[in-house]
Amino acid sequence: MAGNKSYTIVEYFGGGDGYRCGYCKNDKGNLSHGMWSHTMTVQDYQDLIDRGWRRSGKYVYKPIMNKTCCPQYTIRCHALKFQPSKSHKKILKKMSKFISKGELPKGQGDGEPMDSVSEEAGPREPSEVCHSKVKCAAITNIQKELTECPANTDVQKEVAGDASGSGTSSKDSPSVSDGRTTAEAPKQGMGADPSRPPCRKAKDLRKERRLQKEQMRQHADGVSSIVSPTPPAPTQTNQPKALEDFINESLPDNSDHCIEFRRFLCDSPLEAEHSPDGPEVGYGSFHQQYWLDGRIVAVGVIDILPNCVSSVYLYYHPDFASLSLGSYSALREIAFTRQLQKQSPKLCYYYLGFYIHSCPKMRYKGQYRPSDLLCPETYVWVPIEQCIPRLESSRYARLNQDPDAGDARVLKDVGRTLVLYRRTVMPFAVYSRKRKGSSDEAEVQQYGSLIGQDCAQRILLYRA
Repeated sequence: MAGNKSYTIVEYFGGGDGYRCGYCKNDKGNLSHGMWSHTMTVQDYQDLIDRGWRRSGKYVYKPIMNKTCCPQYTIRCHALKFQPSKSHKKILKKMSKFISKGELPKGQGDGEPMDSVSEEAGPREPSEVCHSKVKCAAITNIQKELTECPANTDVQKEVAGDASGSGTSSKDSPSVSDGRTTAEAPKQGMGADPSRPPCRKAKDLRKERRLQKEQMRQHADGVSSIVSPTPPAPTQTNQPKALEDFINESLPDNSDHCIEFRRFLCDSPLEAEHSPDGPEVGYGSFHQQYWLDGRIVAVGVIDILPNCVSSVYLYYHPDFASLSLGSYSALREIAFTRQLQKQSPKLCYYYLGFYIHSCPKMRYKGQYRPSDLLCPETYVWVPIEQCIPRLESSRYARLNQDPDAGDARVLKDVGRTLVLYRRTVMPFAVYSRKRKGSSDEAEVQQYGSLIGQDCAQRILLYRA
């Protein structure tokens, strides 16, 4: 992980005025705190998103949950325990049919908007900062200054659960054949073709084929051909297929099209890091390219952090919207998380950004289960099943059902918040003495409470 000389450097902008909401289109309803990140360690960002923050490029923001028009709750999926739903299997089959036979579904897919971050999250890069000074700041030893401040109370660390999972390759060659033939469409105005039998459900056809095979087997054994319609009991307990099995089935060897996946680093405030007990690719921000027959059809941006893979956003070619590439990429990223967990046991979560229950189009993220939502008051994770009833009755809700619980990492001493001032690192208590008459204590207090005690004593608050 980051060494002793690696720091996160941010500029805090405060709450500011409301701006246009990208979800309900309220002109002034979207409210958030924001800060510009010049550089950031992966551990600091992990801790920040576990307190409701999210990045849009280098801008990091946190919705003011009890005031904003569309409260945005941080959501994470337990990648190792994830099982695809019927709709997820349908998406994988749709991709399989396209890869193997070139059949592109009609329509616009499932309509999931893959904007994990709002395009209107807030202000962008500040113009008054001298970036060379920030990058070249001389980081001095701060142990002396820290000893002048009162000792802080230790807080408990949240322990992430671990389990075992299976991985998937980062590059696959696709396709699957579907035995059905395309029937000639009925003439316009004639309705259903009366010369053809009525459509039958796939499960009925499978049941009939199974019975026919059983009859043929019994004929071969000299047994009566009368077979009970009840299928024989399975000889062993049925185990649900893993996500990787469904993905591999959707990417057969012989196909009309070839889809590939490539990864490379992208511009981000996160510092690329490697650790002996971390994933081989390291930590940081990555692009995942989806190539179809030699051309890019989608690009996903992800952050690989100590405890999770965090989905930032995805954009894709509009010609392939009917393939539900947003949901498909999420399934691939969950499988990728499971692969990384084999190399780094504590990396076992997949963060989908924000869950917005008040916006029906954004509820699809709750389908990736088991998943949790982050309580906006106590910053503990709560299973989404327990959260939905509360969110049905109120847009904003305290999700932790313990009325006595509080923020375990609340900042207790603003004086110990680290400040970068004139290329020197110092606690805020020292900074305030140097800047006699400084009036920004209230702002620093607010900033510290938002990022928490742990981050306040690692992240440098830039002051010109």
